Amino acid sequence: MAFLFLQFLNGLNYGMVLSLISSGLSLVFGVLGVLNFAHGSLYMLGAYGAFTFLQYFQNLSMGFWLALLLSVLSVGIIGGIIEIVFLRPVYRRPHAYQLLLTYGLILILDDLVKMTWGTDYKVVPKPQALSGSVKFFGDAYPAYDLFIIFLGPLVALGLWVLVYKTRLGMFIRAASLDREMTDALGINVPALFTLVFMLGSCLAALGGALVGPIRTVSPGMGINIIIDAFVVVIVGGLGNLQGAFLGSLIIGQLESFGILIIPRFNIAFIFILTAIILITRPQGLVGKARI
Repeated sequence: MAFLFLQFLNGLNYGMVLSLISSGLSLVFGVLGVLNFAHGSLYMLGAYGAFTFLQYFQNLSMGFWLALLLSVLSVGIIGGIIEIVFLRPVYRRPHAYQLLLTYGLILILDDLVKMTWGTDYKVVPKPQALSGSVKFFGDAYPAYDLFIIFLGPLVALGLWVLVYKTRLGMFIRAASLDREMTDALGINVPALFTLVFMLGSCLAALGGALVGPIRTVSPGMGINIIIDAFVVVIVGGLGNLQGAFLGSLIIGQLESFGILIIPRFNIAFIFILTAIILITRPQGLVGKARI
């Protein structure tokens, strides 16, 4: 019983990390209409950013959180530059152009990471306050992992409030439905798109920075996570924030318990589910919806 519960928590933990990343991916697609393959690279930069900033603040009691904040903000700025320089000229072109462009960005960013940090694995220490564990049924579970489990729904709720309950969110939804009409009403749509892309980048970086203490930080880590993130948005529904959260929970548990059923078939479970969704409900479980 204890083992199954801890496995359930592991699934929730991975699901919440996926939720952070896939919600940013879904937000960008829902508003900008861009399938951003480079989203995983922004996640990777978030992890490396946390590692680097922590070198400067490791002696401070709030060093980890300061490093996390600076990492997220830095990647948000990088995301804004990517949107302005690379993506803005291809918005009106077919999705194939965007896919090729963002795939090229993956290669560029991966090489830049190797040139800057090398190919060695990096380890980000856990914050002191969350370095302990909590016991469930007599077995210990890392407090830091529990923190991620609780943080995921809070971030998802905050994003939902921003998009559906604020004036800025109203502009974002209007731009996602009809950018020409929104522009005609005097709203600066290009700046709004840049802001949305920066927000999506920040969510990816937050996921990467949080994962640093529980997984090794290495070049190419973004490619692994982006595949699962795309599976999540397909399962939940492209461009649907609620779907991204639901899909993350499902994939997290499938990843966690699938390995118990048939260990060597674990990854296949996820893609079998994806195939079933694409065949029977291509709009996703919650439904395809522009933000």
